[in-house]
Amino acid sequence: MRIVICGGGVIGASTAYFLSRRGVTPIVVERTAIACAASGKAGGFLARHWCDGAALEPLARHSFDLHAQLAQQSSEDWGYRRLVTYGGVAEARAPRRDGGDRAAVDWVSPHVEIGRQLGSPEDTAQVHPALFTAAMMHAAQQHGAELRIGNVTGVRQAAGRVTGVEVDGEVIDAEAVVIALGPWSILASAWLPLPAVYGLKGHSLVFATGSAVPAEALFLEYQEATGEWQSPEFFPRPDGTTYVCAISSESPLPIDPASVTPDPGAIKRLERICGAVSPAFASATIVARQACFRPIARDGLPLIGQVPGVAGGYIATGHSVWGILNAPATGEAMAELILDGAPRAIDLSPFDPGRLRPFDPARLRSVRPG
Repeated sequence: MRIVICGGGVIGASTAYFLSRRGVTPIVVERTAIACAASGKAGGFLARHWCDGAALEPLARHSFDLHAQLAQQSSEDWGYRRLVTYGGVAEARAPRRDGGDRAAVDWVSPHVEIGRQLGSPEDTAQVHPALFTAAMMHAAQQHGAELRIGNVTGVRQAAGRVTGVEVDGEVIDAEAVVIALGPWSILASAWLPLPAVYGLKGHSLVFATGSAVPAEALFLEYQEATGEWQSPEFFPRPDGTTYVCAISSESPLPIDPASVTPDPGAIKRLERICGAVSPAFASATIVARQACFRPIARDGLPLIGQVPGVAGGYIATGHSVWGILNAPATGEAMAELILDGAPRAIDLSPFDPGRLRPFDPARLRSVRPG
């Protein structure tokens, strides 16, 4: 069975991996490079219980466990480790009189109040997202998958069934096509009856902190001097860097993922927040100032399943902030859906693309996130 996966992010690479483990050799088509967009610029934080009580609960729990299994089975190092995770509050305008549980997190400034422990090594972990995505693709290639660099320009159909994918004007014959283009999946609505997928722009910094920040993830509510609240997240990595993200904006989505650049004002604000939160950031070298667009469907749930009315057409995107966490379970479920007709471990019905009306491709010129 010939399967083409459109998109070389973490969802596409994970789908290719699980298909390849079943003896199928998919073709992954990627415009720029593996993990060139959100999959390479995400935090890589994993939480087993944080989606409990929502439709994502079974997917998140199963995927958290799959991450641990994959890390144990692989000889490649993608920075997987378990973490202690804390939550807290800080203000730029006035230091708090009570510094909270300072003994728990000793690398933050005195005015940061650590409220409570949010997670333990039993239920919170991390990966380096770019390394994880590349490793999934590499493992798939070792089992016969193919990576082609090119721009998907169409999906061919005949009698209600997918027959191929156009890549830079040339056709790759296919019996099944998976749209896994992140927020750029909205472009596929010109070829398939798909719901809208929007992109919410998020900004991040990567600091060279060495050993100054231990394996402790931190989620803060931070009030800027202007009075505006932000929710910065801090993820120290085994390679001696610390990833920090905050400040989202509803910016237009560029056609080319390589054209995504951070907003200078947002980056300066994030730098000020980091310097106030910890002396470790105030003195550290910034090795990356970056931005990415997280894919979001209108109701906030991912789109995972068959395209309504199109045999052989599938979509897997819209995971928002939980793309890295939920990639393994999504890839496994997609492989089983395509090859077996239904996944074994996960019920995909809450994520059925048919739950939302198709996007009108005539509106593509006026698309904005939100």
